[in-house]
Parts: sequence; structure tokens; C-alpha cells
Amino acid sequence: MLVTISALVGQRLSPSESFTTFPVAMQMFGLLLATIPASWIMAKTGRKVGFSLGNSVGLVGTLLGFYALQIDHFWLFSVATWLIGIGIGFATLYRFAAIEASDNPATALSAVMASGVIAAILGPNLAVWVNHHYPHLNYANVFIALSGLYVIALALLQFVTFNELKKEDIQTPGRTWQVIVTQPKFVTAIIVAMVSYTTMNLLMTATPLAMHRHGYDLAESAFVIEWHVLGMFVPSFFTGKLIKRFGQIPMMYAGMSLVALCSIVNLSGVSHEHFLIALTLLGIGWNFMFISATQMVSETYAPNERAKAQATNEFSVYSMVTVSSLFAGWLEASIGWQSMNWLTLMLLSVLLLILMFCHSKVKEQATTF
Repeated sequence: MLVTISALVGQRLSPSESFTTFPVAMQMFGLLLATIPASWIMAKTGRKVGFSLGNSVGLVGTLLGFYALQIDHFWLFSVATWLIGIGIGFATLYRFAAIEASDNPATALSAVMASGVIAAILGPNLAVWVNHHYPHLNYANVFIALSGLYVIALALLQFVTFNELKKEDIQTPGRTWQVIVTQPKFVTAIIVAMVSYTTMNLLMTATPLAMHRHGYDLAESAFVIEWHVLGMFVPSFFTGKLIKRFGQIPMMYAGMSLVALCSIVNLSGVSHEHFLIALTLLGIGWNFMFISATQMVSETYAPNERAKAQATNEFSVYSMVTVSSLFAGWLEASIGWQSMNWLTLMLLSVLLLILMFCHSKVKEQATTF
């Protein structure tokens, strides 16, 4: 939902074109700020308390977003997306909680990621429905609907039993941060996750703007975003099995190829079909790369080290996502849609060289905690 409307709200309310994607960037900035505190809070108080706190902050953000859009206040809307981003920062750890609770990490991770299929269908369609029936509210009612989802999540969390850290694990310090983050597996996984999420977010955030610039309306943009998010999460039903069969690094290569193909399709035309096919490929490619990287990270630390490792992973990934969100609108307006896709291909080329260099070192580190 936020992907569908935030850039468009920014385009309408922002004081200049350079600030169009500022609300999206603030969401990612909030997410970034939450990554390290979220990991440490959950290490001290447990997953349930941490997730409940994150959902509560997100709920406040949705209510503030409703009010900001009612009064057409751009900066207040940006504060609202920042609070929602903090809530999302806590929610990113759901996938690690699933890994910790399962004997089959790849399948558990895929199951959590597959839940995004609901978001792909509900989010864009909810935004379009509200815009159609309540155009004078400027998407404000969408945030009321989102607050209802946060309330449901808070209620469900109270019935979940998490695999919390044992007392002896909390008291045992484990390896130092430097030892954990310099492991070849850890470094490789973080770099792949960073590049996959950065390139995906850059193109995803700029797509509604590029489509609007080429004369497409909200419904057409929302349809493309819907298929993009479906591409991000539908493969999760079988990504775990593919990783188990072919391995993490081959799946990373496959994901890189699909993201590269996305840029090639974007460079070949600006029809609705071009945007649709490209963004779907982008979603699938991100899925292969990000799930493989997340599973690889989970194999590099012991239970008593998870706060250090997960905080570092989340902060590294979402710092780059924040930067890409902040500059997506500016890049689309200044260098243009075509150049953004050439930039993506350059980033993927650098990642290919890094992955080829690290491949043998990752194979040598076979320890799984």
C-alpha cells in the first residue's frame, strides 16, 4: 500500500520535485533506526514483547498518517511514514523468529515471506478502492484500514509461543562482533542482501513516477506494483525447496540474472506491458537473492550471538535501502528512467565479481549453528 501511494502523495504535496520520495525515504529511515534497538530489545525482553512494541509504534504511525492526509500536511505525513517504518523495522525480524522455531529453516523462511502474497493483493487494491470511493480524502482512509491490520497483528501475537533465548545463552557472551561479521559467509550474505534490496527498492519506488510521467493513471501503476509484489512473494512457496536442491549461491546467481533481465526489459520500451513484465521479474529476482542471503546469514551465528549478527545484517541492508528510497525520486527526475536501469546493471556487474571472488571462501566455511 505504501509503495503504491507514498510517492504519489509526495508528488502532490511535496514542496519540490526533489522531495517526491521523501516520505518513502522516511519510512526506510525509521526502519533503519529500529534495526539495532529491535534486536537488542528482543534479546533482553523476548520476541513477543519486541514485536508487540513494534506493532504499537506502527499503529500510532497509521493514525498520524490519517490525520496528516486530512489536513494535506507533507512533513507530518513524512513523520507518520517514519513511525510506520520503525514498526516495520521490528517486523523484519519475523523471518529470523521463524527460522529459530523450525527444524527446516529454508521452508520456515519461505512460509513467512509467502505471506506477502496477501499484501500484494490487498495493498494496491485497497489504495485504488479508497481513491475511487473517497477521492476527497486523499488516501487517508487507507491508513485507517492499515491501523485495523495492526490491531489484528497485536492480538494474534499474544497467542504465539516463540523460541526465546535460554537464560544460559543470555549470560554467555559468545564470539566478538568483529569475528562474527568478518566470516566469508556473513560478508557474502550481507552484500547480496544489500544489493538485491537496493536495486529492487530503487526501481520499485521510481516505477509509479516513471509511469505517471508517461501518462499512466493510478490504477495502471497499482496493477504493475501488485504484480511486482506478487513476484516478490509468490516464489516463496517453492524458493526454500529450490535452495535446498541447488544451493544458496546458485540461487543468488539466478536472482541476479532476473533483476538484470528486468532492466533490459525496461530499457527496451515504456509500454504498460514493459513495466508489468520488468517489475514482475524484479520481484522474483529479489526473492531468490534475499531469501538465499537471509538463510546464509542465519548459518553464521550461535543463539547467544543472534542479537549482534541480526542487528548488523538489518542495519547494513536497510541503510542502503534508505539511501535508495531518498534518491529514487531525484534520480528519476534528473537522470531519467533509462539511466536508472543502466545504473542497476552496473551494480549487478559489481556484485557478480564479488560473488565469484567469495564463492570458494563461502564453501570453505561449512559451520552451521
